[in-house]
Parts: sequence; C-alpha cells; structure tokens
Amino acid sequence: MMRSRFDTQLIELNNMLIEMGALVEKAITLATQALREQNVELAKKAIALEQEIDSKEKDIEALCMKLLLQQQPVATDLRMISAALKMITDMERLGDHAADISEITILLAGTPYIKKLEHIPQMAEATIKMVTDSIDAFVKKDLELAKAVVKYDDVVDALFVTVKRELIELIQADSANGEQALDLLMIAKYFERIGDHATNIAEWVVFSITGVHGKVSAQEEG
Repeated sequence: MMRSRFDTQLIELNNMLIEMGALVEKAITLATQALREQNVELAKKAIALEQEIDSKEKDIEALCMKLLLQQQPVATDLRMISAALKMITDMERLGDHAADISEITILLAGTPYIKKLEHIPQMAEATIKMVTDSIDAFVKKDLELAKAVVKYDDVVDALFVTVKRELIELIQADSANGEQALDLLMIAKYFERIGDHATNIAEWVVFSITGVHGKVSAQEEG
C-alpha cells in the first residue's frame, strides 16, 4: 500500500518536472522571440515567468523531501529523487537567464540592430532542444537521449564562438557599434550558459539511470 502511494508520488514528481520544463522552454522561447522582434511586451512576459518557475521549483523540492522522509527509498528511487533536486536548481537558473536576456532586449528595443540576428537565434533553438530532450530523457529513462544532449552542447559552444568573432569584427569596423555589440555578446553568453545548464540536467539524468555522474566520455560510449 505504502509503495503504491510512493509510486503515485513519483509519477507526480515526473509530471511536475515536465511542467517546470515547459515553463522554462516557454520563457526561453518568449525571450528569443522578443529579441528577434525587439518586442518589449514579449520580453516582459518572459521575465514574469521567472516567478512561476521559482514557485514550481519550491513545490518540487517539497515533494522530493516528502518522498525522502516518508519511506526508505530503494537505491534507484534515491538516485531519481536526488537527480530531480539537482535538475530543478539548473532549471531555475534557465529561467533566470531567460529573464536576463529579456532585460537586455528591453534596453535595446529602441535601437535598430547593428546586424541581422542569425546565430544567436540558432543558439536559442539549440538550447531549447537541449532542455526539452533532457527532461524527456529523465521521464523516459532514456540514457542515449541524455548522452546526446551532453554532446549537443558542442553545437551551442561553436555558435557562441561564431557570434563572438562576428561582433568583434563589427566593433573593429566601427567603434560606434561597440556598446550594442557588447550587449549582444552578453545575450549570446547567457544562451551559452543555458546550454551549460541543460548539459548539467542531462548529466543528472545519466546519474539517475546509471548511478554515475560526470561528463559522458568516449570510454563510456564504447
């Protein structure tokens, strides 16, 4: 009886993580759209979601504590619950970064961009994919998907290098571009961090399945 109740609560934990993941995904998507369109209203919506994400984090934390205290969880349950606690910390940071991006977008809203945004939205799409896939991997206990997310961070890092190079070239061409170029570089840096946090989530998923935490090495893959 106790175990079936415990299992029901584990399902509830999964559902809450999916909900938190959806909120994070929505915040990053809104922040990206706001940036592309220089839309202040959308940026404000992304910032407002930060509170909902924080609230969801507290609810999940409370449920995890309840699960840990109510019954002696077996090793796999324990791994799953402790991974969830780590994951929500990273997910909360994702919400913060979406808000950070939106705040810079609001500052830039009145000025035309010094160049057409191309690689920053690509970074955004890549990070949204990473967040979605890492939550999916946790819920489905899909080890290969979690490992794929970790590897996909290379795509985000490569795009960041490209953005940085392009912005440096713009500053060299005309120093008047400097201030906005730095703001755009900051936005790209936040997207890079979003990729890092999504990687962390995926690594905790690997831990929840295998009991091993850390970078996915070639040795593990072989």
